[in-house]
Formats: sequence, C-alpha cells, structure tokens
Amino acid sequence: MLTRKDLIRYALAAIVLAPLERALGGAESYFRQADSGAAESNLDGASFDGEIVLGVSAAFSGPSRGLGTELYRGASAFFSRVNESGGINGRRIALKMYDDGYQPDPCVENTMKLMLEDQVFLLFGYVGTPTVTRVLPLLKKFQDENIFMFFPFTGAQPQRQPPYGDFAFNLRASYAQETAGLVNNFVRIGKERIAVFYQADAYGRSGWAGVRAALAPHGLRIAGEATYSRGAPFTGTMRRQVEILKTSAPDAVICIGAYAACAAFARDAVDLGLEVPIANLSFVGSENMLKLLVEGREDGEAYTRLLVNSQVVPSYEDLSLPAVREYRELMAHYDPQVPPELVKEEYAPFPNSFGSLEGFLNAKLLAEIIRRLEGQVDRARLEEAVFSVRDFDLGVGERVSFGPARRQGLQTVYYTVVEDGRFVPLEDWQAKFG
Repeated sequence: MLTRKDLIRYALAAIVLAPLERALGGAESYFRQADSGAAESNLDGASFDGEIVLGVSAAFSGPSRGLGTELYRGASAFFSRVNESGGINGRRIALKMYDDGYQPDPCVENTMKLMLEDQVFLLFGYVGTPTVTRVLPLLKKFQDENIFMFFPFTGAQPQRQPPYGDFAFNLRASYAQETAGLVNNFVRIGKERIAVFYQADAYGRSGWAGVRAALAPHGLRIAGEATYSRGAPFTGTMRRQVEILKTSAPDAVICIGAYAACAAFARDAVDLGLEVPIANLSFVGSENMLKLLVEGREDGEAYTRLLVNSQVVPSYEDLSLPAVREYRELMAHYDPQVPPELVKEEYAPFPNSFGSLEGFLNAKLLAEIIRRLEGQVDRARLEEAVFSVRDFDLGVGERVSFGPARRQGLQTVYYTVVEDGRFVPLEDWQAKFG
C-alpha cells in the first residue's frame, strides 16, 4: 500500500510534469484514497496543537519580492498581537509559507503541498494574478473540501466572477474599479489619448481590459500599447516600449505591472522625452517603485513629478483613521520579518507601506471571520461566517459587508502623487495634470 507521503509526492509530480487537468485528476485521486483509509486525512482543517494554520504562497524572491514581503509584514503584525493576546477562541494563528517568486508553476505546486501535505485551514495572502488564476481551478476541483482563498493581493476578475468566484473572498477594490477611476479622471481634465504599458500575462490583460472598458463610454479607444515580460528587472531597458508609445502621441499612460518594470519604464520615458502623466495600479508596489526611481539621484524629482498611483487602501499617514493608528503602532512594536528560510535575496522593508497596510487589514478582517466560527474549526461553516459580516467597521472609513452575491468587501479607490519624496493623496487632478 502506498504511504501518504508517496501519494503526496506523486500528486506534486503530476503538477510539474503533466497538464493541469491531469494534475488535478491525480490530486483528486489522493483525496479519494485518503477518504477510503489508504492515507490519513484531516481535511476538516488544520488545527494542530491549538493552532489554526493558514497557507501562504507568495513572492519572497525575485524582482517582485517586495510585494510578498510587505503584504506578509502587515498581516504578521496583526496576527502577532492576536497570538500574544491568547489567540482566537483559544487557538493561535500560524502561517505555513512558501515562496513562488511570483511565478505560476511554483505557486500551483506550493498550493498542492498546502492542501495535501500541510492540510491548512484556508489559503491566505497570495500575491498576483498569474499565480492566483492558476490556483483557482484547484479550488473548484476540490470544492467539496471547502478550501477557500481569502484576500489575494490582486484586483483581477477571475476570482470575482464565474466559474471561480465562489471559491475566493476579496477585500480590495478591483482592477476594473482602479482603471475606471484613472481613465475617468484623465478624461475629465481633457486627457483623452490614453496609452497602456502592461505585463504580458493575465494581470496585464486584466488591466488592459479595464482601461478599454472604461474608455468605451467616452467613445474612446486605447491610443497605443506596449508590453513587457513578467520578471523584467529595473536594470533592464524599456526604451523600445517608450518609443512605441511615443508614436501614438498619448496624453497619459496607464501602467499595469510590478514595481521593477514600471520604474524602468518611467525612467526611460523621462529620459526619452515622453512628458505625460504616468499612472500605475496599486499592485505596482509604490514605495519600492519610488525607491528605485530616486535612490542615489540628485534629480529624482524629474522622474516622479508626473507619477500618479491608484491605491486600494487609504494613506498610512492618515492618523484620523483608527485602523491606520493601530497598524502603525503594531508595525513599530513587532517589526515583522520574513522567516529566514524564505530569504534568498537582500531586501530592506519599509517601516510603513501601502502593501503592508493592506496585509494588516486582510489579517484584521480574517481574524474577525475566524472569531465568528466560535471555536469550531470547520471549513463547512466558513462561508456562513463570512456572510455574517455586515457593515463591519474595519477602521478605514468604509464599512465592510459580504453576502452570496457580494464577495468583495471594499470598493474605494484612492489616488496618490509624489511630494517631498513620498506618495501623498492627490487632491486636485486639474491643478496637478491639467
């Protein structure tokens, strides 16, 4: 008889060596054998030694490692306070973490490990559209196990609509909302020729589609477009992409990418004389992008004066918000660091960032949902607990509600520009870019 370890190994091998459907079939076979007694199973949810285990696959290495790091740090700050206070209903929150480098295949493999070997209670803190979209079919395939994904760091549509919308819960606003806000504000001040620079994958196409959809009601089309490959470093060149977009004579460019590539594009746009507003979505990682553009430069302001970044959380300097005050207090107190075994490259985290604030809010809301399980660690009751969240005050000025037809908690999009070396709220589009 095959051991449980053998079955896990074969299921993971299927992920790497076979098409996705075959991999799913192999893993499904594992579940069947586990249920029939061929392998020990604890699929009601990981609750070992008084812990509720959350499964994380995120980018902790590669050019986008700042995204996973910042998101984790914010979530860890809140969970540290929870655990220090005795946990939730007497159970500590533990994170089982793997690095996927913002690449789909490792993310799928990590998710299989989390579900089959680690038997986590739920998936949490995933980073990126190309990774999340590859995991969603797994959740659908094993929907009877009630394994849900909570609050991924992506505003894409697949986890918000059929056939996968029932297996994920989102907190942040969508890319469609972010791109619509950027387009509408640009058009309102007379900037109608909008070009797009985007990552050539599911994330980039999601943002591209959002821009196109937002332009349509105005009777406009995308003025020009250029792409880049995921994982492009800041040290690379984006001169060709800038030259392509310059031929379309845009009034503004909306970028859908990660911080290294988008910073390289902004740098080369300025160097080649493309003097138009350059917008970025929240996923870009604003602080990391800004650092790349200004560090070691005396003329850093030249590369940032026309930037405008949308955000899905308020400013971490807005001390009028209770959640922001709590976030800053816990970040300063715990200063969470990524576990050493996941650190492959040097990275200097920020004391505060939009990414870590988002991670903090994700953790705060998830803790509230788990608390509503009232001590019964049962995946079958998770949806009921989520749907019981109505008009919940998260402390950001917008109340959170969920329901069967409402699986996204927040709707607000914020806009920021660079002043005095930091991103601050944009108050007047006309005065800044008109």
